[in-house]
This record gives sequence, C-alpha cells and structure tokens, in this order.
Amino acid sequence: MAEDIALMAHLMRRAGFGATREELEARAAQGYDATVDELLNPETVDGADRYEFLRYHPSFWKPITSPGMGASAWLHSMLNTERVLEEKMVLFWHQVFATGGSKLDHWHEMVTQVDMFRQYGMGNYRELLVELSKNPAMIFWLDNCDNHEYAVNENWGRELLELFSMGVGNYTEDDVRECSRAFTGWTIAASIPRNAHGRYDWEFEYLPEDHDEGEKTFLGHTGNFNGEDIIDIVCAQPATARFIARHLYNFFVAEEPQVPAWSVTPPNDPEAIDLLARTFTESGYEMREVLRVLFTSDFFKNARYAKIKSPAEVLVGTLRFVGGYKFPAPGIGNLSKEAGYMGQELLNPPSVEGWHTGAEWINSGTLMKRINFSADMVGDTTRPGIQAIVNRLRARGDLEPEELVDACLDLMGPLVVDGDNRKQLVNHARELGTLTWADDVQARDRVGEMLQLVVSLREYQYA
Repeated sequence: MAEDIALMAHLMRRAGFGATREELEARAAQGYDATVDELLNPETVDGADRYEFLRYHPSFWKPITSPGMGASAWLHSMLNTERVLEEKMVLFWHQVFATGGSKLDHWHEMVTQVDMFRQYGMGNYRELLVELSKNPAMIFWLDNCDNHEYAVNENWGRELLELFSMGVGNYTEDDVRECSRAFTGWTIAASIPRNAHGRYDWEFEYLPEDHDEGEKTFLGHTGNFNGEDIIDIVCAQPATARFIARHLYNFFVAEEPQVPAWSVTPPNDPEAIDLLARTFTESGYEMREVLRVLFTSDFFKNARYAKIKSPAEVLVGTLRFVGGYKFPAPGIGNLSKEAGYMGQELLNPPSVEGWHTGAEWINSGTLMKRINFSADMVGDTTRPGIQAIVNRLRARGDLEPEELVDACLDLMGPLVVDGDNRKQLVNHARELGTLTWADDVQARDRVGEMLQLVVSLREYQYA
C-alpha cells in the first residue's frame, strides 16, 4: 500500500498539482491505470466555474484596465478544477506557445487563449495549431496582423517552425518566408469599442484580398498553400513528432537541456523520445494517446523527484494542499503574482521562447521566495488541509521525535529524506521532546513548525 501511495503521489504531482493524502488513498484504491484513464477523460468531473470568479470580480471581464489581476482568473481555475490534467496541459502549452501580456496589455485576451488551450490541449495537435494560428492574442503577439500579401512579416512563420513545431535546424530561411506567405490575410478584426474608453474585442478574421495566392514551395512541397496546408505539412514532419515528444518529456518526466540546445544536444532518454514520437505520429497527432503512453511507461514511473517544481507548480500545489482558497476572495490578484516573484510570471513569459526550466528556476532570491511562501502556507494550522494532517497525527497518539519527523515527511509526500537533512529535522524535534496532545494548541504549533521545515528541504522542491 505504501508503494501504491508513493506511485500515485508521483502521478498526481506530474499530471496535476499534487494531492492530499485522502485523495491519494482513494485513488490508490481505485488503481493506477483507472486513475490515468480518468485523468485523460475528465468529462465526468467538474472544471472550474469562471462565472463564479466573474461574479465577485466583474471588472476583470474586458475591463478598461485590470491592474494587479493578471492571471487571477486562471489561478482560480487551477485551484478549483477537478480536471487537473486538463489544466496541467494548459500550463504546458502556455510554456510552449509562450504569449505575453506585456505586449498585448489585454488580460482578457490572454485568458481567452488559456481557455483555448483548455478546450484543445488534450486533443489533436493539428487542430490545436490551427486554433493557435487564429488566436487573436497570438496573432498580435507575433505580428501576423502586419503580415500582408504586399509586405510579408515573417515573425509568426518563423516561430511556428522554430519554437512551436519543428525546432531549429529542420527548415531553411526560404521555408520561413514561404510559410509566412501562406499566412498572409490571417488577422484580427477590430470592432467598435465597448465604451468611450473601453478595450476592443479581438476576433480572428481572414481577408482573402490580403492573402498571397501565388505558388509556394515549403519543405519540398509546392502549391498554392494557405495556412492550414502549411500546418498539415508541418505535422507530418518527423522533426515535429520528436520536438513535441521532447517537450512532453521535459515537462512531465525529467529535466532536458534547454530548448535552444536541442539541435545539438541529444535527449537524455532517446528510447523514451522515440516511443512518444512514434505514438504521436501513429495516433494521428492525438495528444491524449501520447499522454497515456507516457504516464503508463516505466520511464515515467521511475522518474520520481527528477524535476524541480516550476513556480506555478509550487504556487498552485501549495494552495491546493493547504486548502481554503476555493472562494475567489479579495486578494486573489495578489496571490496570482506569487509565481512571478518566484520567477514565472503567468501570462507574461520573458519572450516567445518561454521560460528556462530546471535548475534555472533557482537562484538565491527565487529560492527564498519559494520557501517563505510555502512555509507561510503550511504553518497556518487553521487551513483545512493542515488541519487534516494534524487530525491524522492526533489519531496516532503521542509521538516521539523521530516518529513526528517520519509522519510529517510521509504526509507531505511521501518524501524520502536521508542523511544530514533528516538528522537536522530529528534534532529539532528532540529539543521539545515527545509531542503530546495534552496541550492541543502547542501540539498543533509544533506540527506546523515541522511542516515549515519540511517545505524548506531540497527534496520538497522537486516533483
């Protein structure tokens, strides 16, 4: 049973944002394969209610401005959804198809893009690329609204090939231009503002009179191509299958080198990449099938604590674990900024390349912010998730120092902590001796303090 819990905790950290012990036990009883199937087919469970958020923060919807709110609507979704893999895939695609509010300055358009990732993110990759090509936020972000038959703008075409599908080294400069010609006329239709000082609503518009109807030669294919023809050719490339496979491995399994190095640095697990790429192609680009193979593979099951948590995973995982953040209370805008303080400002990546991951998440400032935020959350013993841990420990009766340490590590992971780290935890617990429940307040405070020490460990910062 202990191994079942550990494996399930691993799955839920990667395919979701972690889980409480109660959820892990229920899922372990359900079985691993059944849980994977439920995660991949979440139609029977609830997503988040966007209207609940808007009911309490109505000014967020297409506002004149929404200072400080930014990613708060998305954070509300991540905290409340039961469709955790669906939402984790939204985070995955936001990293791959990085689009920034710093240029758009239209937060609701960024959230509309997030909603598009939620709708298409576990479906067919080809369909997702078509929707991305028509997404107003992406069109503005990569200047395709300035891509005309009489004056080609190559920004979108270049990034489609370099960062969204094939990767560097698999196309030529001529391919970039021919690709860009095929997307001329794919633009944004501006409408009358909602009021004198309001924002424009953005919608996709195809202008045939602005589309280059000339013959194009792209990746060895020649024809009067439009954007969807380009996407068909791109999806059929072996390089695209490997590029998406490597992104999935880096996000869900274990750290890879940073994306700019992929053209010269082989994958850490070539067999795993080959399997995922082959599944991608043979399934007709169905992400759900690729994810099923990934989550049921030995290379995934054996990759425990092989990835540093992203700031978004720290933020959402901690808030879901401690509980009490389902209601969109005042302050959710400030909470949505916390990932940015840790190095990952949601909806505002540093460039179209997205964020550098792994060890580059960590520096002296971001590490302290991670630890302080997590410690503040788990140290609050009034939170329902922490109360649940306290109740479990109380049911065990009085605890010797080593028992207290091991129980907290188990309920926070399970985490395997050896050597000096465990010794330091035990030594700290010994300073106050046996934990007894005669003074309930003091006992709860000791548990909260021990949990704060646990989240400061290197082991806790890994998923």
